[in-house]
Amino acid sequence: MADALDGPLTPIQQRVLGALAEKAATVPDTYPMTMRGLQTACNQKNNREPVTEHTEAELQATLDELKARHLVRFVYASHGARSTKFRHVLDEQLGLDAAELALVTVLLLRGPQTLNELRTRSERAHAFGSNDEVAAVLEGLAARTEPVVVHLPRQPGQKESRWAHLLGDSPDQREPAPAPAPAPGPTGVTPPPAGLEARVAELEERVAALEALLTDPDHTTEETPPT
Repeated sequence: MADALDGPLTPIQQRVLGALAEKAATVPDTYPMTMRGLQTACNQKNNREPVTEHTEAELQATLDELKARHLVRFVYASHGARSTKFRHVLDEQLGLDAAELALVTVLLLRGPQTLNELRTRSERAHAFGSNDEVAAVLEGLAARTEPVVVHLPRQPGQKESRWAHLLGDSPDQREPAPAPAPAPGPTGVTPPPAGLEARVAELEERVAALEALLTDPDHTTEETPPT
């Protein structure tokens, strides 16, 4: 499928596209994104594999590359707005509907995932009714003439098989390293409540949205530089 994108996506290109697609679905009021908001989204400490520390200069160079590949558009605002904003067109380039884009977004941001992980981690962008529904969408993406995803065989020690995208490095290079076993805590310590990760992600998105508004409160609508 990388051929349809004029070559494979680099890891930082995957991160930028994934972050733009995620925020378009989950915080549409602050989308398209400012550079500051995009940097925060790319370098989040949760819902990302691996965690990164990309600089503004690195992200700007990546955005320029993606624009040249017709995967990102720059939004230039009129009436004295102070910054350029950015939006992805990955769904247009690959012909993805909302359900397909939600799954591809999670794969771009977190690497290979099980059906249950994909269903849980994409629910804010698209609500799947069951793991079977997730599987049906993935199978459709894998059956294309130029497949977008691939079903990986179950590895030793894994309870479930995983799915990976085909937009960048080969799937075996993107398999995440096993997570270290958690250190035993003091007796009687209450474990984190269920759903904590999702709530932390939502709070981070709200902070990024507020930062974006403070950075550039002007509304942007134009897709070409002002003359």
